[in-house]
Amino acid sequence: MELRHLRYFQVLGQTLNFTRAAERLHIAQPPLSRQIQQLEDELGVMLLERGRPLKLTDAGRFFFEQTTTLLEQLEKVCGNTRRIGEGARRWLGIGFAPSTLYGVLPELIRRLRSHEAMALELGLSEMTTLQQVEALKAGRIDIGFGRIHIDDPAIVQRVLTEDRLVVALPAGHPLIGQPVTLDQLVTELFVLYPGNPRPSYADHVMGLFKARGLSINVAQWTNELQTAIGLVGAGMGITLVPASVQVLHRDDIGFCTLLEDDATSPIIQSRRANDASPAMIHCLALIDALREELGRQ
Repeated sequence: MELRHLRYFQVLGQTLNFTRAAERLHIAQPPLSRQIQQLEDELGVMLLERGRPLKLTDAGRFFFEQTTTLLEQLEKVCGNTRRIGEGARRWLGIGFAPSTLYGVLPELIRRLRSHEAMALELGLSEMTTLQQVEALKAGRIDIGFGRIHIDDPAIVQRVLTEDRLVVALPAGHPLIGQPVTLDQLVTELFVLYPGNPRPSYADHVMGLFKARGLSINVAQWTNELQTAIGLVGAGMGITLVPASVQVLHRDDIGFCTLLEDDATSPIIQSRRANDASPAMIHCLALIDALREELGRQ
């Protein structure tokens, strides 16, 4: 299947007339008919009811709606690519661990998007800290927000904040609302995330227990924060999450605080060591401003 098949079908779906569609596409009608037949053969379904009038089948209506959205998105991507190539806009790729979306990152994104003078086009990619480092070195993103320290001379990291950790428990658990110690949790089953790649936030959680000579029983591994919380709500176990996650207000889970002062998880900013681009300088200045504002609150 090629892009022209989608474009031809889109015009035919709009006109429902081979002659008018061929005229709009500036091709003869027989080649258009062959291209549509090739598309149907590849999909293995009929997209058109070839009667008078020409009609889309149910499969054709679905395919028309989906390809219209796809082509509109492609047109937007092509337009932004041209503007970036011509210097009219700048591209800034941002990688983030899901749990950092409850901190400074949403406000940073809002301010980056609203700054007309910089004309930034943002690319957001959900990824672990380790994946962020690999993407930074490959040039796929420009800045990352994660939770793990990585020792790599090509990458500069700094801790933006230290989030207190809280315990997420299934609704009705007797510890909900009580301050607890890590020692009190060792008899519980745990849901940890992410399972891969490692090292990860899960290693940080296990390290908190290991530093005290404790170990935990992991009942389930998952790769996403939201999945882990969902499994806690289903009674699969408990997990440790940044305190900012409590804004979710789910009915199937509750929280309790941890008494240990070191039961925290950092939000760590990562970037390439040699990146002094205008977009990066602007981004770092916004981050510093946001940190100052949070410090005054």
